[in-house]
Amino acid sequence: MDLKRRNGLAAVLIIIGALMLLGVFGPLLGRLLGLVFPIILIALGYYGVRSGKVLIGWIILAIGILSLIAKLSWLIGPILGIVVLVFGISLLRNKRRTY
Repeated sequence: MDLKRRNGLAAVLIIIGALMLLGVFGPLLGRLLGLVFPIILIALGYYGVRSGKVLIGWIILAIGILSLIAKLSWLIGPILGIVVLVFGISLLRNKRRTY
């Protein structure tokens, strides 16, 4: 059973390597690793806090969160704009109901 799992992993790695050599997968892999690395930092920081290494855990956790926010800033800005817009519309609707 372990042999089947290794064969599957080997096939996936061969496909990824071939796509990288063709130049198709390189930019996508860079973007993916750019998001995965901060998530790994967040997980390691959380593990550090849970295992008793509180100071280093919080430092790594904060670095991971800030890095992830920086990577997702293209998404956070428009979402924040939509939230502010909806909140403003709801305030206008509530004001009209009071009259």
